[in-house]
Amino acid sequence: MAAPTDFNDRMLSLGLARVAEQAAIASAKLIGRGDEKAADQAAVNAMREQLNKLDIKGVVVIGEGERDEAPMLYIGEEVGSGNGPGVDIALDPLEGTTLTAKDMPNALTVIAMGPRGSMLHAPDVYMDKLAIGPGYAPGVVTLDMSPKDRVEALARAKGCGPQDITVCILERPRHEAMIEEVRRTGAAIRLITDGDVAGAMHTAEPGTTGIDMYMGSGGAPEGVLAASALKCMGGQIYGRLLFRNDDEKGRAAKAGISDLDKIYSRDEMVTDHVIFAATGVTSGSLLPGIKREVGYLTTETLLMRSKTGSVRRMIYRNPTH
Repeated sequence: MAAPTDFNDRMLSLGLARVAEQAAIASAKLIGRGDEKAADQAAVNAMREQLNKLDIKGVVVIGEGERDEAPMLYIGEEVGSGNGPGVDIALDPLEGTTLTAKDMPNALTVIAMGPRGSMLHAPDVYMDKLAIGPGYAPGVVTLDMSPKDRVEALARAKGCGPQDITVCILERPRHEAMIEEVRRTGAAIRLITDGDVAGAMHTAEPGTTGIDMYMGSGGAPEGVLAASALKCMGGQIYGRLLFRNDDEKGRAAKAGISDLDKIYSRDEMVTDHVIFAATGVTSGSLLPGIKREVGYLTTETLLMRSKTGSVRRMIYRNPTH
């Protein structure tokens, strides 16, 4: 029998699925109600309550901002019963608060857990990201390539033309030049308004989602969550932190990061085996959203373990009375 200090990913994974499920169920009543903050807070409260029931000595390394922004699940917050293994936790209690408030696709609750010290303590700054699915040689695309070169390199590796490649990009003014350049190659672009963890995960199931590559800048914490997911699903992700001012560079120093230009690979963002759970809040390409029937809420959760490469989909029918 494993000592209580061991990271038993198999036993902890079902508890982690429950954490994601309960956060989704808590935000269900706020889908389409136009209140992002309330939806986020409901998911945070449920996630914290469930995490504190697990026999772990958990530290939130990727969370909802700094300590002074509590009552969010802040970076450095300790969760769990205090018994059991020391673990790093990366979470986004509601990825796509705007998507939830507007009842738009692809809102998820997301959480990942690995042994203590296994996750990059990414500061709350932007990260330039590039992700592709499994089955390609390492470095087939890199962050140092132009968007055009990435599309053409991936098309060659896939044995198709650029017009057969679909790239997912966050729709933001800062990405206009990138979007223009990708379109000139003949590739298709799926623009998303929010939710770039899901955006990067889409590359791991191109047959289902139709997405071959994800690129663009978004939150660094979400980059570590996406790396956790792709470590389980297969696929590559690269990230480089972006700093707009000295305050943001200071945040990196506080997180113990000295090389500000470093490009992190997936296995540098998440250095050990990890478990990952995501529950659909609104329907999307990865997961169906919460279904309501009289007396019941039904959720679907994706539960994955990098150690075995297993992907489990769990449907939970929860009586609401």
